[in-house]
Amino acid sequence: MNTFQVATADQQTLSNWQASLSAEFAQLKAKGLALDLTRGKPSSAQLDLSNRLDGILDGDYFFNGTDCRNYGGLDGLTALKQLFAPSLGADSEDMIIGGNSSLTMMYQTILFHYLYGADGPDSAWKNLKAPKFICPVPGYDRHFSICEDFGIEMLCVDLLPDGPDMDAVEALLKHDPEIVGMWNVPRFSNPTGIVYSDECIQRIANLGAIAQAHFRVLWDNAYALHTISDTAATLGSISKAAKQCGNYDHIIEFGSTSKVTFAGAGVAYMACSEKNRQVFLKHLGMSSIGPDKVNQLRHLKFFSDAEGLAAHMQLHSELLQPRFAAVLDQLSEQFSDSDALSWTIPEGGYFISVDTLPGLASQVVALAADCGVKLTPAGATYPYGKDPSDKNIRLAPSFPSVADIQTAMEIFCCCVKLASVEQALAQF
Repeated sequence: MNTFQVATADQQTLSNWQASLSAEFAQLKAKGLALDLTRGKPSSAQLDLSNRLDGILDGDYFFNGTDCRNYGGLDGLTALKQLFAPSLGADSEDMIIGGNSSLTMMYQTILFHYLYGADGPDSAWKNLKAPKFICPVPGYDRHFSICEDFGIEMLCVDLLPDGPDMDAVEALLKHDPEIVGMWNVPRFSNPTGIVYSDECIQRIANLGAIAQAHFRVLWDNAYALHTISDTAATLGSISKAAKQCGNYDHIIEFGSTSKVTFAGAGVAYMACSEKNRQVFLKHLGMSSIGPDKVNQLRHLKFFSDAEGLAAHMQLHSELLQPRFAAVLDQLSEQFSDSDALSWTIPEGGYFISVDTLPGLASQVVALAADCGVKLTPAGATYPYGKDPSDKNIRLAPSFPSVADIQTAMEIFCCCVKLASVEQALAQF
């Protein structure tokens, strides 16, 4: 089955393919496998890279005269601001260093704007009849879940190879004053792996000129450090662009070490204008007397400086490269001359995005599950879990072993082909 062009195949060819694929599927199912490609978790080998964090302080909890075991320092250690600011393209004085989760900081940001507003009670998003967020798709399911939790309506725009469809974004903002925010994963976007172009970044920085004062761009730069190619595209600075056009109040950036050190015990950070920092810290201070500065100090001593951080990320890259290659090699081998599947080739991040023929993603996921391979649910990359074309699937190759990925991809490719053939046969 070297050439797999479903649309042009005749009925007999399709029937022959169905028979051979059904037999292959039965053999794969009989193996009784249990493989998981659902979430972009670091592998144990990646986590091992940071084991030196344990005991690194050696009883010395002081930094620049501050006892990090004690209360205080709500905005985190200054030295960590200086270390992580470049990863966001931000200025260190705009940074807040938090706990282990940037998702928590994003949720808190929306919570504070929803309940209290950035300009007093009258600016609270809850006062609007129908607050809305612009969501580039396919995108990150947990962003969508946050909006659902607040009852914020989500408006989809297509994610293009250079970023969101900005013509659509600008048109929405010009005609709907109740749009309060926009999600973005600008470098190695989840799940497509694209990197926003400089032109796209400039247009996003300019949105403050056409949006309402309450509008905020949430810039989730989760994969800023996670390259898997030495020639990966860089990302322009949204904060620099927004400051130049006087719209920095509309931009809030986020990042973390969740996939850099220990996923459950890392350090999160954000960058924003003085106005937004004061809003965030005011309300954060009602629930916290300070972050875990001991863990922040551990990370500071672990990385030491920018060179140490870069060297650490190179080790991650070396572990991720063969896992991504295991997926991409199989896709290329099975579908390089096919109309049944298309996919992205990311230079970083944690995911590979694939598109089946319309109407088949759910069936492919179900077939793979029958063979013992768990995939991210079809539709998860769209708001409300509903992909209108039912074609996008997010593959996450970071956690399994290379051998397990190869087996899982053998099953995945068989499922895509079988579903495609059966759909084509049903049209005769």
